[in-house]
This record gives sequence, C-alpha cells and structure tokens, in this order.
Amino acid sequence: MRNHTEITLFILRGLTDDPWLKVLIFIFLFFTYILTIIGNLIIITLTLMDAQLKTPMYFFLRNFSFIEMAFTTAYVPRYLYSLSTGDNTITYNACFAQIFFVILLGATEFFVLATMSYDRYLAICKPLHYTAIMNSKVCNQFLLSSWLAGLMIILPLLSVGFQMEFYDSNVIDHFGCEAFPLIKIASSDTQFIEKMVFVLAVLTVIATFFLVLLSYAQIIKTVLRFPSVQQRKKAFSTCSSHVIVVSITYGSCIFIYIKPSAKDVALNKVVSVLVTSVTPVMNPLIYALRNKQVIQAFKDLAKKIFFLSKE
Repeated sequence: MRNHTEITLFILRGLTDDPWLKVLIFIFLFFTYILTIIGNLIIITLTLMDAQLKTPMYFFLRNFSFIEMAFTTAYVPRYLYSLSTGDNTITYNACFAQIFFVILLGATEFFVLATMSYDRYLAICKPLHYTAIMNSKVCNQFLLSSWLAGLMIILPLLSVGFQMEFYDSNVIDHFGCEAFPLIKIASSDTQFIEKMVFVLAVLTVIATFFLVLLSYAQIIKTVLRFPSVQQRKKAFSTCSSHVIVVSITYGSCIFIYIKPSAKDVALNKVVSVLVTSVTPVMNPLIYALRNKQVIQAFKDLAKKIFFLSKE
C-alpha cells in the first residue's frame, strides 16, 4: 500500500493564462461587481424608504437583490484577488465554504423567484383577497421557507462532500470552487455524490420552474379574460420584469448543470462568469427600467439627496 498525504490546498486554474486577457477580465469583473452592488443597494434602499414600494412584490424584490449581491460576492472578489496577486491557491475549508454559500444562495434564489411568481398570481388572479393573503407574516414565512429549502439542498451535499478524499491532484479547472470540477479531482469514489448533486439540482430547478409555470398559466388565463386591452397590457407589464429575470436565471442554470451536451469546460466557465457577474447587474436594471414606480421612487430619492446637498 502507498502512503498518501491528503491535499489541504487547492489551485484554481482560472479562465486563462494570457496576461492581457487577465487584465481585461479583471477590469470587466471589477466594474460589473461594483455596478451589481450599487444597483442592488439602490433597489434595497428604494424599497425600504419609499412608501409606495411597501408591498409584498417589493419585499421579495428587496430580498432577491440581497441574494444577488451575496451570490456574486461569494465568487467575484476571490477571483479578483487571484487575478491581481497571482495567488491562485485556496484552502480546503475556504473552498467548501465557497461551495456552501454559492449553492445555498443559488437554490434560495430559485425558491424566491417561485414565491415572486405566486405573489404575481395572487395580485392578478385574486385581487380582492390579495392583501388579506399576502400580509407581512405570510411574506416572512415564504422568505424563511425559501432559505430553509436552500439549506435542505446544501446540507446533504456537504455532509457527503466532506467525505471525499484528495490525493492525486489539487488543480481545480475553474475560477472558483464548484461542485463538479471539485468532484473530478477527488481520489475516492464519487458516483454517489455526482448523482446526488445532479438529482438535487434537477429537482430544485424543475420543482420551482413548475411552480412558476403554474402561476403564469393561471395569470395568462385570467388576463385574457379582461375586457379591456389596456387592462391586459397593465397586467402583463407588472409581470414582464419577473419573466425576463426568470428566463435568464433558469436558462443559464440549465445550460451549465442540466444540459446533457454541455461538455465544453471552457464554455461552461464563460457562462459561469456571466451568471456570477452580468446577471446580477442586469436584474436591478430590468426591474428599474421596466417599472414606473421604481423609476419614480428613484427620482424622488435623487431630488431629496440633491436638495440636502445644496443645504
């Protein structure tokens, strides 16, 4: 029998070895990260301060913005550090901590999106009962349930993941710690955890996507019964931002984790960069630019800040 020394330090391969490309990637990620934080902080601030945005829809949007900020923070700053210093190493504990937060936040995001679609269903299909059903207590329960569902996804994975052993290689072919690239370099048998990751990912995506589809099927059915074209346009406009965000989030996830033909590692890494940097920037812009209430709240806040600065 050979003597094995278990690996406790991993090396992240990153996206490229080209120095100029690294500079461009650093600039791109740095600015998208700053814009993500600023954009989502604006959404959170507006929904907290503006009286017109004190509704369940904006309550969930505020929490969704927080999740987006936390999700991109779990990935991007660490990679920016690697690009700026050249230090591509990450400890065993830090690697698993990153996986924990990425999967927890990612799974929770799907459940929050499903909750937001249910909120839109109630607002459009059950308008007379909406305020009675979606009170603050129910909203908090939905949010807590989304976080608990995220925990139920990640905890079994971590309990099995901590049993993996690493002896032969410590090079992770990614810019961050992700489940599948880490599993690939494990020395122990990983068939069970591979199936577990795949099944839990599929169940999370399918279960939440089914709830989203069910909600919007009822919304479309109800809206088409509206006698006025103006009413139908107004109803659909309140859902359009959410539909765009849902399409981007589910589409990218399906491509990376579920699409059987997605075997190109380099392409998957590029898509991962877009998911962790571009998507969190787009979401506040989508909600802000397509929502008159948010735009008006932003204008009111800007006026207050302007007048205070003049005084």
